[in-house]
Amino acid sequence: MYIMNNNTEKVKPEHILFLDIETVGAVAEYQQLDAKMKSLWDKKAENIKKNPEDTAETCYEMAGIYAEFGKIICISVAFLKEGTLRIKSFADEDERTLLENFATLLNNYFHKPYHRLCAHNGKEFDFPYLCRRMLINGIPLPSVLDVSGKKPWETNFLDTMEMWRFGDYKNYTSLDLLATIFRIPSPKDDIDGSMVHQIYWEGNDIQRIATYCEKDVLTIVQLYLRYNGQDLLAEENILVV
Repeated sequence: MYIMNNNTEKVKPEHILFLDIETVGAVAEYQQLDAKMKSLWDKKAENIKKNPEDTAETCYEMAGIYAEFGKIICISVAFLKEGTLRIKSFADEDERTLLENFATLLNNYFHKPYHRLCAHNGKEFDFPYLCRRMLINGIPLPSVLDVSGKKPWETNFLDTMEMWRFGDYKNYTSLDLLATIFRIPSPKDDIDGSMVHQIYWEGNDIQRIATYCEKDVLTIVQLYLRYNGQDLLAEENILVV
């Protein structure tokens, strides 16, 4: 079976690595930042605050969405093999260890020109975040992530949000909304992205976060299949490894 992406290119599903990442602020709270990073966050907060009463401290709950002020705590990936979807999570408090293990997967198994990475809003968030955090941690970029000098249409990135736009760039469409209208079981049945920072730093429940991330990546796969007129994967064909 071949699936068409929005560039009318034929892509075998077995050549796609679907992924989702979870991120948090680099420290638990604003007051834990060192003087230099606190000063830099103060400047950032001025640009992102939504209300006049917002402060750098209250805005810090958003730090995790910025690669310069956050870190990755989980990467869940999914790939099809012999009709079965295999889902695996890289979850670790040590970001460097997590990223090294993920890079090893890409370097060993997803390094051919025909391989693709697919995420929801991946071109705006997941892929650049991964690249930035790898560089910060001194990890060489795997070839599938290295887009230096490439034009947007030359990259190996697929994005289920971009595919839904059909050229319309005005709006963000959430994975939860698309799952609902395509009748895919919602991944937001326990937590959502806004809760991850608190669950990680206060509850230290990284396994709960990994389970949530795995549900997201499964939803991305199911959405991609629905875009291409395919049936949803049955539960017996989904394996978490």
